[in-house]
Amino acid sequence: MNTTTNAIHSTSGSAAAASPSRIPITIAVGDGIGPEIAAATRLVLAAAAAPLEFHEVTVGERAYLGGVSSGIPDDAWQAIRTTGVLLKGPITTPQGGGYKSVNVTLRKVLGLFANVRPCASHACVPRSRPGIDLVVVRENEEDLYAGIEHRQTPETYQCLKLVTRSGCERIVRYAFAYALANGRRRVTCMTKDNIMKLTDGLFHRVFDQVAAEHPGIVADHQIIDIGAARVATRPEHYDVIVTMNLYGDILSDIAAEVAGSVGMGGSANIGARAAMFEAVHGSAPDLAGKGVANPSGMLQSAVQMLVHLGLPHPAECIHNAWLRTLEDGVLTADLTSSGAVSTSAFAEAVAARLGQLPQTRAPVAYGASLRIALPDIPPLPAEVREQVGIDIFLHHVGQPHDLATSLLGVVGAGFDMTMITNRGVKVWPDGHPETICTDHWRCRFMSTGMVAVPFAQLLALIGRLDAAGFDVIKTEGLFYFAGKPGYSAGQGA
Repeated sequence: MNTTTNAIHSTSGSAAAASPSRIPITIAVGDGIGPEIAAATRLVLAAAAAPLEFHEVTVGERAYLGGVSSGIPDDAWQAIRTTGVLLKGPITTPQGGGYKSVNVTLRKVLGLFANVRPCASHACVPRSRPGIDLVVVRENEEDLYAGIEHRQTPETYQCLKLVTRSGCERIVRYAFAYALANGRRRVTCMTKDNIMKLTDGLFHRVFDQVAAEHPGIVADHQIIDIGAARVATRPEHYDVIVTMNLYGDILSDIAAEVAGSVGMGGSANIGARAAMFEAVHGSAPDLAGKGVANPSGMLQSAVQMLVHLGLPHPAECIHNAWLRTLEDGVLTADLTSSGAVSTSAFAEAVAARLGQLPQTRAPVAYGASLRIALPDIPPLPAEVREQVGIDIFLHHVGQPHDLATSLLGVVGAGFDMTMITNRGVKVWPDGHPETICTDHWRCRFMSTGMVAVPFAQLLALIGRLDAAGFDVIKTEGLFYFAGKPGYSAGQGA
């Protein structure tokens, strides 16, 4: 598997100046099994004479418990910005509310928009399905991972799914550029746009537009549910998969497990000014200190990092030695039930095979020609936007007909109440008695004649509802963009 990106890191500052022949990188060993697999990875990197200068920082559980709410202290941010590259072990997020994921924070703050996870079969690994050689390219900043959640009523919680045109285009163009650079022949897009027609629909439309610019690559689209099932049962049919944040997170773990073990998966997170490389598995605190963890995930992410830094020779040397180690039956406890070696023994076995090539598959070869230029996404031209209505969400306990009757009495001139939904299902007018309702209601008010409505008129409507005793908890504007509605209909409407 050849996973590469442009070496776009910054080497300005004292860290770079200290050792001009070595490339400075930031390393965070992480929590749980992190220190063990990080030590194993560094042992192999040193044995391969990779010209790296490590600057260690603390992120994760120790930072959280030390009072850093983000889990990332200021000195860590500074080191990452100076080197532009972070090699990171798995992180433990403390139990309880108020703690945000370090991984998500790093990806979003640093603009690491592309998550790249290769998955390949290994005949020597007992659970590995033959014929797998796929890469999941996952959008890394948007979708439900924006982490914008609210509790709005005693019964109802919401999570906002945010998708942008530029975010979709950036990751889709990256996926096609990756395919071209790595000799891949097919790019498959996966969404759920049969249900989420605006958000996932945007991703699908952008994919189709970009695919049309690449006639030499086969492009297809699948709905995510059947796509995930086929990755589990027919993974050999896939080459490059590009998808949205949540779907990509799930798909890449499925692919890694089908290929043998999630413990073998490495991950690259690529942005315009920084990059982060990490094992894809968790911190497994129950295994910490036992010497049984598989360091392959972090080692493979280090290989991706070396290619990113423009160091293809140590990258292919380590990768080929790792493949040969697996071929020789040197396996950790997650891969075999008998004869397992320790974390450090596995690393030593890889180091001992540096310079050797795998025998049962073609050796890996990296090169400068595989470097990927990051896409430059121009801003969209301005569109005429007109607000023609408003969805007002209410906390209410009762029946939809009674709610509608009360609302119609206070709507006033200039608006028509066209719909009430509960959990997205239309319950008025012409609702169905079988529909189960909770305490969270969406009431749609459109301007009479569907004309643009001043904001002050919308505020006056909200004020009338409030004065009448309705419990308003949220509003959403209903807009036309260049004459087309920018909102969805209710289910059953």
